[in-house]
Amino acid sequence: MRRYLWLAWGTLAYNLGVIAWGAYVRATGSGAGCGSHWPLCNGEVIPRSPTAETLIEFSHRVTSGLALLLVVVMVVWARRLFPKGHPARLGAWLSLGMMVLEALLGAGLVLFGLVADDDSVARAVVMGLHLVNTLVLLGALTLAAWWASGGRPFRVGGHAGMGLLFGIGVLGMLVLGVSGAITALGDTLFPASSLREGIAMDFSPTAHVLLRLRIFHPVIAVAVGVYLAFAAAMAALFRPVPTVKRLALALVALFALQIGLGFLNLYLLAPVWMQLVHLFVADLVWIALVLLCAAALAEAPAPEAQAQADPAGV
Repeated sequence: MRRYLWLAWGTLAYNLGVIAWGAYVRATGSGAGCGSHWPLCNGEVIPRSPTAETLIEFSHRVTSGLALLLVVVMVVWARRLFPKGHPARLGAWLSLGMMVLEALLGAGLVLFGLVADDDSVARAVVMGLHLVNTLVLLGALTLAAWWASGGRPFRVGGHAGMGLLFGIGVLGMLVLGVSGAITALGDTLFPASSLREGIAMDFSPTAHVLLRLRIFHPVIAVAVGVYLAFAAAMAALFRPVPTVKRLALALVALFALQIGLGFLNLYLLAPVWMQLVHLFVADLVWIALVLLCAAALAEAPAPEAQAQADPAGV
């Protein structure tokens, strides 16, 4: 069992790195490094005499392929380790489904040329869908690891008010993620030389739609942050078990950090390294929210008294 837990939590951590590298591909304009070919790279299995952009894009494909392989191993192992109907099996299968869809969305960006300097609305839409699927994938991987660690399955019917509370929070995070993806794309395609110039571009009536949408991201972030703090407080109040309290505190702390990083990213004019840090912490916020939902909506409080059965202690 312990080896499977290492695999499950390790796969989640590994995918955080893959996602960050994918953002680096976008931020450096390397999405067309393999041309319009997929899954081949410039028509070759292994590119010869590659450019820097080709190496960046090809390495992302290799790491993504390894991520898919890890999830396949999770599914096979979960089927052997857990009995039929165990939630850990469901989490593994959901992870595999989202991983396949993730690959297809990435392939669509390449095959339809929605990479590099493309500033079309179609690219923004597909990137938004890609981001939503990425978050759902992370959520599935998180639940797979949590349930394998002893977490109880959801019982929304017994916590109807809590389910609605967190349902709105999850939806808010997805909307925030989409606005963040659009903002990051605008930062990449239309860099500003100063904060004043960037703000002027946002409010210019002739600005590209990606720039006009950028102004909504910080507003959405603050609104979602306030709501999640309220939801976390309600969860700690009505499900006052140690795991829920710890996760509620972690969610609020991570979101506060993320808000600060967001304004720092704006002040620094969104350098690539800062975009990656901002995205990484956003993924941690999402994972904390998923874990809090799982703990607060569980059939019964997780058995904190037994360290080996406490998902938060893994």
